[in-house]
Amino acid sequence: MPASHDEFSGLKHEGLVETWHDRRIPAGDVLDDAISTELERADVILLLVSADFLASRYCFDIEMRRAMERHAAREARVVPVILRPCDWHGTPFGKLAATPDDGKPVRSFADMDEGFLQVVRAIRRALQASAPTAPPAPPSRTATKPHPQQPVRPAPRSSNLGLPRRFTDIDRDRFRDETFEFFAAFFENSLNELAQRHPDVQARFKRIDAEAFTAALYRDGKKKASCHIFLGKLPDGIAYSSSESQARNSYNEILNVEADEHGLFWRPIGMNIRNQDAARLMPQAAAEAYWELFLRDMRR
Repeated sequence: MPASHDEFSGLKHEGLVETWHDRRIPAGDVLDDAISTELERADVILLLVSADFLASRYCFDIEMRRAMERHAAREARVVPVILRPCDWHGTPFGKLAATPDDGKPVRSFADMDEGFLQVVRAIRRALQASAPTAPPAPPSRTATKPHPQQPVRPAPRSSNLGLPRRFTDIDRDRFRDETFEFFAAFFENSLNELAQRHPDVQARFKRIDAEAFTAALYRDGKKKASCHIFLGKLPDGIAYSSSESQARNSYNEILNVEADEHGLFWRPIGMNIRNQDAARLMPQAAAEAYWELFLRDMRR
């Protein structure tokens, strides 16, 4: 899930959830003890499912198994959240209803906010299902005047709690790979939707390999636009070519991974993306920028 957890803001404001993840463990604390403590006190446990999660012996053999034990004992509710495509159906939690709907990975949504919205709605339903039902109070013969409830005032603290983050090579590589998978899903879904809305338009999406795909649009059978998007030769680059040629030594535009103290983002290196907001692109905006390049030929 994103580090900001903005998707849970509504649930937090309603006082329904208090979120926790292992990045909140203070420096110097024993990791196993801290994780075990929070795992035992949780009412709803989210399994953030990806190939990395399945490959982690600690996540899979320790955290997940204890979570499933608490789920079986009805002490907590386990909700698998499918972040990225992976072979999760044969796991111990494969029998549970996953979110997003039908176990569709969040990364497969053209707009990931839609995927996270389904996750939040599933969590809300899980909270409602887990809420204990209070027994009715016995009737009282004496009417008493209830004491007004005193408002709970939060302890004073600063709102300025942000600290600079440092990003490693593996953070950059994962960001690049996940963004590329998002691009592929974004283009495939957008092409299908465009063809459905315009009967005279035909679309074609082709996944070449793990590092490249092509897209094409036809009007009345005549090709009007095409592109080839691939991992470029720059270490962190995703390149765009206006030709379906599978050669990877030329491109019209390339995006490069960069970082500041707040996070990872994409910056265009070429001259084809010129709007004033292009200096710091998130995956959604970067995909929209390449989609706009793709549609230029179609609109001529």
